[in-house]
Amino acid sequence: MIGIKSSRRGGGKEEAEKPFWISFSDLMTALMVLFLVAMAVALIAVTHSELTKDADKNARDDTIKSCIADIKSLTDIPEFKGVSIRGYSIDFGTLVLFGNDKHIFESSAHDRFVRKFVPRVLELARSEKCDMWLKRVVVEGFASQTGDYLYNLNLSYLRSQRVLCVLLDSKAPDAISAADRKMVQSLFLVGGSSFNTTAGDPSQMRRVELKLEFRDLGTEKDKHVDIPLDPGVKCPNDLR
Repeated sequence: MIGIKSSRRGGGKEEAEKPFWISFSDLMTALMVLFLVAMAVALIAVTHSELTKDADKNARDDTIKSCIADIKSLTDIPEFKGVSIRGYSIDFGTLVLFGNDKHIFESSAHDRFVRKFVPRVLELARSEKCDMWLKRVVVEGFASQTGDYLYNLNLSYLRSQRVLCVLLDSKAPDAISAADRKMVQSLFLVGGSSFNTTAGDPSQMRRVELKLEFRDLGTEKDKHVDIPLDPGVKCPNDLR
């Protein structure tokens, strides 16, 4: 009798199928490695950002220092002797003084000095190193610390305004150029002070300063409005 033999395919499975799931410990290890990689990337990004910010800040500070140094070099010119630079402020000292209890200068020589010195400052303000960070120039006049506070505060404001009158006077024999007058209109602001000077010399309270203000890091440069050029024939405050 002929028996029927069943055929074997591949000798059968030698072992059971292995599960495709990884063990819990392997899963935790993989997650830990992924966390460490993510933290490393984040730390590198933060460190790079801080280093870039510090580099930008140092570059800004160095540029401003160089700008101030250039302006300070003007005080070495014999005709500008007596002007001093304190921080970011240009102090005219006794070279530009107002009359006692008045907001006009002691003499026309002081008017001429302002019109001679400020254009030199504007020339430097147009340079790349100054223009990059310069925000505005605040003209600050001073008045007495004694007497009526509001009266003195208004007087100091009028003194600041008088400086702009002198600079924008197109009828003066030594009038500054139209380009400079336009720059004064767009860049200069008036301020006033009757209390923040401790000097005992009374002339210190009849003087004027130009305070340079620079943009902070990360701020955009102001877009100056195109203001029609004022001929400067009418000073906005009365002469006295």
